[in-house]
Amino acid sequence: MNAEANTKNDRFQEAMIPHMDLLYNYAFYLTGNRDNADDLLQETYLKAFRFFDKFQAGTNAKAWLYRIMRNAYINEYRRLKRLPDLVEYDERLSAYQMEGRDQQSLNDFVRTIDMEMVDDEIAEALSSLPEKFKSVIVLRDVQDLPYEEIAEALEIPVGTVRSRLHRGRGILFNRLRDYARSRGYEVPENVAHAEFAMAM
Repeated sequence: MNAEANTKNDRFQEAMIPHMDLLYNYAFYLTGNRDNADDLLQETYLKAFRFFDKFQAGTNAKAWLYRIMRNAYINEYRRLKRLPDLVEYDERLSAYQMEGRDQQSLNDFVRTIDMEMVDDEIAEALSSLPEKFKSVIVLRDVQDLPYEEIAEALEIPVGTVRSRLHRGRGILFNRLRDYARSRGYEVPENVAHAEFAMAM
């Protein structure tokens, strides 16, 4: 291997490898399966290495990797028809509609259920979400990325990140209602899609 290749390897290792654990977690939540997550992680890093010359040093390596992984996931899993049907919704939801007690109670709910436990019910509910919702929930609520970094990784405006997060949490909330009750939380019988009032 020549010196130029060695330099590329070194730069790649330094810039990309530190993010591997986070990328694996994202892959697992996207696929819902450890074997598929391993495959997706490997494909992501192979593509990242292959196109590493296009990565601009000093820019956000983590966001770049997330973008490669998400695109690889969409391309492969949509081709294999493993993605659930997309839920139609209006992404023009005003940020003002997402403020207030409904958003706060939903944030409390997401924080209260430990997303890092990867309980079967939580993993299955996350895995069943449409990708556009799943990505923002995983990146925000599991990996705690700031809105701006999520927007960069997914190549969407920050307002769209907030909208998808709001709607995705709503879907997840409803799917996890029985699970939450089994853990002793009080959850209203009828939870409207855009209005959430949870008694903790």
